[in-house]
Amino acid sequence: MPHVLLIEDDDSVRDGMELVLRRHGYGVDTAATGEQALALLAGERGARIELAVLDLMLPGMDGFEVCRRIRARSATLPVIMLTARGDDSDIVTGLEAGADDYVVKPVTAPVLEARIRAALRRADPSGPGPVQPNGPPDLGGLSIDRAGLTVAKHGVPVPLPPTELRLLLELSASPGRVFTREQLLESIWDHTFLGDSRLVDAAVARLRAKLEDVPAKPRYVQTVRGFGYRFGPL
Repeated sequence: MPHVLLIEDDDSVRDGMELVLRRHGYGVDTAATGEQALALLAGERGARIELAVLDLMLPGMDGFEVCRRIRARSATLPVIMLTARGDDSDIVTGLEAGADDYVVKPVTAPVLEARIRAALRRADPSGPGPVQPNGPPDLGGLSIDRAGLTVAKHGVPVPLPPTELRLLLELSASPGRVFTREQLLESIWDHTFLGDSRLVDAAVARLRAKLEDVPAKPRYVQTVRGFGYRFGPL
């Protein structure tokens, strides 16, 4: 049974979402503040949590800082953020903080459950993904172990969250091929509806920050203006 941490300060919203998730077969832990959530993740119960649903507008420590601290603690825990306004700046800031996806409140049960299932699939190393047995012959100092799902640069491991890892695998499997944002949304995020290119752009920015010597002048994940992204040429 997948186990979710729901971080939401509004009692009625939190109780309603918890009920929905439990009806869909999820185990649920809840927290009303970011401080409570981080303490829970650091404790014994934190080991069983497989995904966090995080409201951005929290009392005390806001959701952006909570997300940064979750990501500093774990590169692999998927985080879906909740935003009440759908405000562009909030969404961009949350994605930059390390969130994998977002939904705008009020959110319907089917949408939330679909986003959670998609995030858990991305985080499952045994699940389907854009992995090919043979990588490109020259990765310019970048080593991608497609069987072990690990990445290293000049021999130094580079831990990547599931979304960024799958994005890198997808792009590097076909060096030089240009992928549109819509193609990447469908293959990585499973977004066949209500797709948002900001998810792709934010993941690319985070990936570049970890892989590139100069993120503003990328060698690995390159922009093809007006079309999308490609891996190389190096």
